[in-house]
Amino acid sequence: MSQIQLNRKRMLAALLVAATALATSACGNNGEADGNASPTSSASDTSSEGAAPSASPSDSPAPSKSDEPLVVYLNDFDEIIKPMFEEATGYKLELVTGNGAEISSRLEAEKGNPHWDVVWMDAMPTINQMGKSGQLLEGWTPSDLGNLTDFAKSLVPANLSYFPTGAHAASVIVYNTKAFNADTAPKTWADLADAKFKGTVGMADPAVAAPAYPFVAWFFQSQGMDGGKAYFESLIKNGLRVYPKNPNVAKALTGGEIKAAALQESNAYALKNAGEPVDIVWPAEGAPASVRVAAIQKNTKHADAAKAFVEFLLDSKTQQSLIENGEESYFQPSAKDVAAKQDRSPDAKLVVAEADWAGEHEGEIKQWFADQAVK
Repeated sequence: MSQIQLNRKRMLAALLVAATALATSACGNNGEADGNASPTSSASDTSSEGAAPSASPSDSPAPSKSDEPLVVYLNDFDEIIKPMFEEATGYKLELVTGNGAEISSRLEAEKGNPHWDVVWMDAMPTINQMGKSGQLLEGWTPSDLGNLTDFAKSLVPANLSYFPTGAHAASVIVYNTKAFNADTAPKTWADLADAKFKGTVGMADPAVAAPAYPFVAWFFQSQGMDGGKAYFESLIKNGLRVYPKNPNVAKALTGGEIKAAALQESNAYALKNAGEPVDIVWPAEGAPASVRVAAIQKNTKHADAAKAFVEFLLDSKTQQSLIENGEESYFQPSAKDVAAKQDRSPDAKLVVAEADWAGEHEGEIKQWFADQAVK
């Protein structure tokens, strides 16, 4: 073989090696970008991955709205909020769902490495504490903030770390009409401890059901810690039955296991609308409220989409659609010019435990209930 032929052969071999290395590198990058199968991995990857570090702005334009999803942790409205938001804004949404205890546990576990961009759930005390510990974006003012009702404005924290999108009765009094009528049924929260209702009353567990903690927190704040304990001890001594979640309470009520209950309002109206033998009492002193709030993760990589989502939730049209189409549709909207469900009582009065107080005492109160269950 001549020297010229040998040189040509070596040159072709070198080109082949370079081409193979380039192709392998490209395949490796594609595999990393597409390997987001689970919600957790997707939230983590989209928070840390962007354009390749070596690419210039002209080579890699900013991703479009549809390239990376906004990761939202929530415990309700997952059946409708994704298509509503994506159609209205063009942003992609990825939902991580669970009950209140599950989402709260996940938030706590991820405190040092959050995989979420927005949290939206009826757990104002918990989210308030997250704001106090520096986990939430502060100081941003949504464009719709001025359109909140006076009640909702009173719930916005001074540091603007979260925003109320609505409030519902964490519990109203519901009774089985086969057992009681309007005259004989309990009418006040104090009535539930009356001996004539012994062994007939149920409620959801404050440590599991998201609305159940705001319900009990109001009694502990308004009556003091000792007064709150005394009230619930009187219910327990009167045969109170505690179930994991509100749907369990509803089933026990219609099945005859209990005859009256402190039950979250959407569950209560769902029973009545389904033709079950129940009726609803809104106590004159008020029904403790569970406030649904939205907050943005402090270090989110998707701030524009996160702010768009919060503003979307605060919009009157969105809240009206949630009332008309959502499964948890019985609530008091936070935006003005929104009509609540027509069959929701005009006498509905909500009372709220202060977020700071309820958040600071949440662990203590939940532990107290856990101790009672052991006894």
